[in-house]
Amino acid sequence: MSHLIDTNLTVDHLLMGNDAIARGALEAGVKVVAGYPGTPSSEIIEGLANVANDMNMYVEWSVNEKVAMEVAAAASFAKLRSMCTMKQNGVNVASDFLLHLSASGVRGGMVIVPCDDPGALSSINEGESRYFARLVEIPLLEPGDFQEAKDMTKWAFELSEELRQVVMLRSVTRLSHASGTVRYDPLPQSEVNAEFVYQGFLLDQMEGIVITAPVGFRHTQQQEKIKKAREIFENSPFNTYTGPEKPDLLIITSSACTLYSREAIDVLKLEDRVGLLKLGTTWPLPPNLLKKHLAMADNILIVEEVLPFLEENVKVLAAEMAHEIGVKTFYGKNDASLPMVGELNPDLVINAIAKIMGIDYQAKSENYAAKAQATVISGAPQRDLTFCPGCPHRASFWSIHNALELDGRKGFVCGDIGCYTMAILPTGFQSLKTCHSMGSGSGLASGFGKLGQFGFDQPILAVCGDSTFFHSAIPALVNARHHNSNFTMVLLDNSGTAMTGFQPHPGLEINALGQEVPGLDIAEICRAMGARVEIRDPFELEETRKILNDLIEDTQEGLKVLILSQKCALSPERKAAKKYEMSIDESLCIGENCGCNRVCTRIFRCPGLTWDKTKGVTRLDEVLCIGCGVCADICPAKAITRKEAA
Repeated sequence: MSHLIDTNLTVDHLLMGNDAIARGALEAGVKVVAGYPGTPSSEIIEGLANVANDMNMYVEWSVNEKVAMEVAAAASFAKLRSMCTMKQNGVNVASDFLLHLSASGVRGGMVIVPCDDPGALSSINEGESRYFARLVEIPLLEPGDFQEAKDMTKWAFELSEELRQVVMLRSVTRLSHASGTVRYDPLPQSEVNAEFVYQGFLLDQMEGIVITAPVGFRHTQQQEKIKKAREIFENSPFNTYTGPEKPDLLIITSSACTLYSREAIDVLKLEDRVGLLKLGTTWPLPPNLLKKHLAMADNILIVEEVLPFLEENVKVLAAEMAHEIGVKTFYGKNDASLPMVGELNPDLVINAIAKIMGIDYQAKSENYAAKAQATVISGAPQRDLTFCPGCPHRASFWSIHNALELDGRKGFVCGDIGCYTMAILPTGFQSLKTCHSMGSGSGLASGFGKLGQFGFDQPILAVCGDSTFFHSAIPALVNARHHNSNFTMVLLDNSGTAMTGFQPHPGLEINALGQEVPGLDIAEICRAMGARVEIRDPFELEETRKILNDLIEDTQEGLKVLILSQKCALSPERKAAKKYEMSIDESLCIGENCGCNRVCTRIFRCPGLTWDKTKGVTRLDEVLCIGCGVCADICPAKAITRKEAA
């Protein structure tokens, strides 16, 4: 039995933050959950999918975040409790529908859970989802620890139904992926029936048709909901204060920064001088609660990640209340007490407090920092970001690079978001020359492909993965085909959403619940658009290079698609099996000599190959090598050989 549906209420359960959110949703009686995989949010849906049958739920990995929100909204309109999850970049994708949903409102409780990534630990940016809550005028909640992650998620559904409005619950990496103890509440036993009622009066949110117009009425109604949320937040148990009645410094914080702030106060032994106001309801801010605590101190430090969202909103309230609470001195992001970018930690908060309070304290000594840096430099080997051993992307970009070099017309590759984003680096032979959001590689290529009338004659390639194809590349390809844009799409099909944990997508014959479903054929979709489509195995280097040059040199204008199909090296299907047994004949290895110059370890850089400095030859790491056989084709001396695995 999954720990998420454990009925033992008398013990503390050790849960990851994402599991705590999932448990809170279960305790709230959620029935429909949809999302798109993205670190650090993915485990929420994975955990719920594992218990969907036990809890009579429907859970899906949707084609993208906008569709996920629409699927969840449909359930809400049918009076079921629903949730959709995504990482911070997904809120941008879903924002078109979210803007309308916030105006129409919801029926059954609906919660959206974006998990932000301060520091961009697993992202290409550290975008903020909190500003969307203010932009579209919906309540924003931020749990400060693991128990709150569970309890606040459960309450978010109740709040949503009380307001008849979608509620945003924001997590961050250090909360989503860290673990802590959580005490459970009972799981609901009652069943519900879905029904979409639409025969009522036009403006009746619960029984009329569901639309965002008329704008004036809906917007007024929306702002009334925000006003009511503000009143509810005044007495929320998720807003807490600890510290003296008249602190020398008041810290206002939220989310995982609560943990950093508590630790900083404890380390500095300032419990009797520093007050900590932890806010769980961060939009709209409860003005009376803020007035009470702002009046307590003259100096205010606001600790948050990443941008000064809370700081700006608190300052607005403080300015409006200045005649009652007096003029305050604020510290935080804007005065550089805390950095404006990156993830925070206790040391950064300690340094900020110490500086404000005039305390002579170093979070770590200069000697310690110097020794730590020296250890890193001298004791640890350099490890560049790289594709895994046997990754089909390394083989794909090897062929792409060579094809463009042979073509000689300064061709380039428009990149996309996925493992293959690393092709900006030497591991992908620095092939990518643009990289933005999911699907934008194809969109940019569509634009470049129409510049011929201005003398543009460089070959254009775009790369994207199979999951990204369904997520957002299809519209770009439709645009390219319709406008007869001249470029080649190279689709890196590794049979899953590999970067985030092999979640299924519409190209596979299985869904999030493990059920068999129809898989959509990418090649047939592209052919239906009228594109020329070729399919190759990227491990067949020469065949791949030849077809790439053929496509690049094809004088017929328009869209071409090359599907390079090979399962990810870490996929369950390939992980335990080797296609080839690999070996190296050291007597043939010419290493650093002319004619090779360590092409396998210096250029190709598969981690399964290592350089023996003492002998001056390449060695095979039998633990890391997965037996793809590609390195045998790139060795100019034929020192690397392969044979079929037994």
